Amino acid sequence: MDLLALADFNLVARHGGFGRAARESGRPKATLSRRVADLERGLDLRLFERGARALKLTEEGRALHERTTVLLTELEETAAAIASGGDAPRGSLRVSAPLLFSQAAMGKLAAQFALRYPEIRLEVTTEDRAVDMVEEGYDLVIRVNPDPDARLVGRIFMRDRLVVVASPHLRRPAGRATVPAVARGKGPGDATASWEYTGPSGKKRIEVEHALRLSSLFMVRDAVRAGVGAARLPLSLVAGDVAAGTLAHWGDVEGPEIALWALYPSRRLLSSRVSTFLDFLKEAFPTGSPEELASFMD
Repeated sequence: MDLLALADFNLVARHGGFGRAARESGRPKATLSRRVADLERGLDLRLFERGARALKLTEEGRALHERTTVLLTELEETAAAIASGGDAPRGSLRVSAPLLFSQAAMGKLAAQFALRYPEIRLEVTTEDRAVDMVEEGYDLVIRVNPDPDARLVGRIFMRDRLVVVASPHLRRPAGRATVPAVARGKGPGDATASWEYTGPSGKKRIEVEHALRLSSLFMVRDAVRAGVGAARLPLSLVAGDVAAGTLAHWGDVEGPEIALWALYPSRRLLSSRVSTFLDFLKEAFPTGSPEELASFMD
């Protein structure tokens, strides 16, 4: 197989068209088109569906793109490392991370990583949606409790859990008294709800009335600090306040754990950049506990 033609095919697939690939790479559009056509003839496969205005990968083209793009990147990096006489990881590393983790730790993490590995060009995008790693060109994604995906492998690097916290000045409920609460995001029409948690005296169920709704968990925490009401928040976000006595820990919310995963497309073709970043995460959070993340944010 012609590796140059394969590289041109991946270039066109990544940019979604011959024109855009030509502009981004500075290569002639006609050359890219000819190389891809030669590759299709050599494989006896149609790799693109060519419409009047759009270019779309066929099923075979998508499979070829997914299986070869990482391999070609590794070949390029290996050649560059040999040519420079070094073996330090280099090249671009695109990471997608969820909003809360990015706000809490990603800025500090990215800065430390960039200082230690200046040959790696790190780019971090913050979003909570499930990105398509191959189509959108990400090398690694960080996600909270992701759905299973046969195309991805990964590892848990952080575990967290929800706790009920409030200002020390907010009296804990007795009997069927209603407690003011701060919630994240939009809620149902009914402003009241029931919370269950396990405290020092065992399981407890309380009625809450949402006094305030906010779009960010950091905003929720600040409102709870100000005494607006109680809230259910990740322990990592409030562990410092609980330890300092600025927030009271009423109890732990039962339910599935909050697990942060680092996901990547292939274990067999794991790039040196991704491997380096995974090792860096493990070094930053050796036990992966919520208290560890809280300490990292200080």
